[in-house]
Amino acid sequence: MEKKSVFKNYLFLGIMLLSMILGAVTGLIFPVVKDAAGETIKDGATALKPLGTVFINLMFCIVVPLVFASIAGSVAGTQNRRRSGKIMGVTIAVFVITGTIAAVIMFALMKIFPPVLAPWAEIPKESMGDYASLSDMIVNFFTVPDFVSLLSRKAMLPLIVFSLLFGFGTNLAGEKGKPVAVFLESLTQVMLKVVKLVTYYAPIAFFAIFADLVATYGPQITESYGRAMLVYYPLCFVYLITAFPLFAWFGGGKGAVKTMFRHLIKPAVVSLGTCSSVATIPTNLEEAEDTGISKDVADMVIPLGATMHMDGSCFSCVLKIAFVMGALGMEFSWSMLVPVILVAVLSSVGMSGVPGGGYIGEYIICSLFFPQHMELAFPILVAIGNLVDPPATMINASGDYVVSYIVSRFVDGKDWLQKKLCKVG
Repeated sequence: MEKKSVFKNYLFLGIMLLSMILGAVTGLIFPVVKDAAGETIKDGATALKPLGTVFINLMFCIVVPLVFASIAGSVAGTQNRRRSGKIMGVTIAVFVITGTIAAVIMFALMKIFPPVLAPWAEIPKESMGDYASLSDMIVNFFTVPDFVSLLSRKAMLPLIVFSLLFGFGTNLAGEKGKPVAVFLESLTQVMLKVVKLVTYYAPIAFFAIFADLVATYGPQITESYGRAMLVYYPLCFVYLITAFPLFAWFGGGKGAVKTMFRHLIKPAVVSLGTCSSVATIPTNLEEAEDTGISKDVADMVIPLGATMHMDGSCFSCVLKIAFVMGALGMEFSWSMLVPVILVAVLSSVGMSGVPGGGYIGEYIICSLFFPQHMELAFPILVAIGNLVDPPATMINASGDYVVSYIVSRFVDGKDWLQKKLCKVG
């Protein structure tokens, strides 16, 4: 990459970071003001929220066709179906392993620094409303009732399943399927250009997003949930600068850590600002291409990662369980290690890349660990989920790019990066 291009890229990242800082300061100066009944008197900086929502909505509109085209095109264009199967198998295995590592780390921290030191005397109740059964959730994770429902960012996992099937169908069609494969590749490139156009609006959007976030949650962060945040936020950044380099080194060998950090900044900033793994897919794909990661690897790992690679969500799942148990006066013992890790990993794999994730994870936690206190536990879990969403998404989304190093090692050989660097050199 030319020096001018590098400077331009980092200049834009600097502008985005400055926008986020200015937005946070604005949120502190103009917070939401509520009366004794909890009704909002003044909106404060949350009035800027629509400016951020416009950007996120645009990204979601782009992501649906981009995910379909990139995954389906990757499978359709492959000359080796065995390679595609290997990529998918290694990818899912790596997701499960890294999620397990994250859950174990957080479990140990919760034993050392419990988030709630004494049971809460009173816990506010909140209506749960209707929620799906476990069998319904399993069906909804992978399928939708009709084709039109696939065209929603709320159905990312079913869209990925359909994209894989469409890609394999196109590939199996042989010569008759080639025009479709070419179209999918062209559509992917067009959508990436559209992403670049929308990105010019990002600084304004990031300013508004962080102004709204701080104005809304600033008081909560400094009050009852402060102790949990003091564990969670530093952990995410420590994980980023320790675990990610280890993953990159294992996957790419010599030079991988330096390369990884050079390309990690942009996905980390975009995910931190948008609070969405799905919205970070285009940025991750762009950085993977610049790194030299094989296109078929990136096109499968990164979209799959947006809904299945959730190390940050594994962190938060364990934190939520420990928090509610402390609030209810229940013991968070080592005997719970295995079930807590299983729930953290399995529920995170089913999460969508959408902020909030439809609260599926919260429902799963409540039904398995707090069936007698669901109406008490649910609002606590939702509040924690909202507070940890930015750093959790940063770990989830930027980690998708890092994981592609490990998958590349098993698919393209342990010296894949050195070969790419030699070609560039």
